[in-house]
Amino acid sequence: MRDLTGKQVLVTGAASGIGRAVAEYAAARGAVLHLTDVQAERLAAVADEIRAAGGRVATAEAADVADHADVRRLAALVTAEAGAMDVVLNVAGIAIWGTVRSLEPEHWRRLVDVNLMGPIHVIEEFVPAMIDARRGGQLVNVSSAAGIIAMPWHAAYSATKFGLRGVSEVLRYDLRKHRIGVSLVCPGGVDTGLVETIRIAGIDQQSKAFVRARRHFQKRAVSPEQAAAAIWKGALRNRYWVYTSPDIRLVHWLQRSFPPGYALAMRAFNYGANRVLPAVEQARRADAA
Repeated sequence: MRDLTGKQVLVTGAASGIGRAVAEYAAARGAVLHLTDVQAERLAAVADEIRAAGGRVATAEAADVADHADVRRLAALVTAEAGAMDVVLNVAGIAIWGTVRSLEPEHWRRLVDVNLMGPIHVIEEFVPAMIDARRGGQLVNVSSAAGIIAMPWHAAYSATKFGLRGVSEVLRYDLRKHRIGVSLVCPGGVDTGLVETIRIAGIDQQSKAFVRARRHFQKRAVSPEQAAAAIWKGALRNRYWVYTSPDIRLVHWLQRSFPPGYALAMRAFNYGANRVLPAVEQARRADAA
């Protein structure tokens, strides 16, 4: 599939960040959009803005991807009105980071429910109709750099993103006979609203040390629009590995081609990241005193 004109495109997590950007990109190129997000008011505002710019939004329906029944309801609504999708983009997700000591069981569970089971629910409810329609298409799953490499404090988050990577790896071959391609997107730093709302268990996110670290990340991150352009470029060329920045492409190459170099790089990365922890904890104790 090389052209989005008239294509039926489902985007989850469409109210902000990468989800909004990929929706706007597709709308500008003639796609018919079916948008969903858990944030109903923000989703409606995004749909209105896309329509005002001349885009076609056939559906803007709030749904929680972690709730299978809600996704089933959404799929029934969309399929009844528009038939099978040509492209399904699993973008919706949350981020909770923390050390093993600071993460609570509910953090792990919530991440699994949204980041792993959410895309699985969407796949279960939308992909069979694509198979039956016999038109082919593309499934785009947004994983993360944390679905490739050992990023500090990301154990719980990485569990879900590696899980989505595993699902995608199998479907890459299972769906090939139906002419449905699979793209696995592994973004690096993207300056979305998630940067401001991310939860890091056990860390004071208002401390000066943490705020400095976040600003440093934002300076190096790409914009959601840049990420969206990279995602669509990869999806429309049926690429499996899709990167939104060259640094993640490089470290993934290093991981596969020179494991000792990758191990040294990850040790250095972990050491640098964890230097923030003492400063943050020291600031927290000072505030408490």
